[in-house]
Amino acid sequence: MVEVRYFAAIADAVGKSSEHLDLPAGATVGDLRTTLAATYGPTLDPMLKVCAYLIGDELTRDATAALTPRVDVLPPFAGG
Repeated sequence: MVEVRYFAAIADAVGKSSEHLDLPAGATVGDLRTTLAATYGPTLDPMLKVCAYLIGDELTRDATAALTPRVDVLPPFAGG
């Protein structure tokens, strides 16, 4: 079980700020993106590809990065 927290535009796109997903041990960012696109529709996939994923203390976009029990999905932020 993985707790997935969504922020900003991605939270708006999925309609919630967090959820728990039943992903297998060893699941990766790529597996998470595939699951989310299957759940919320393929139009979400382009947004997921540009999101960063906070896994533990590491921010990554690497699709092969292994998930931890909690993952934050962060879309690109604008501003300065």
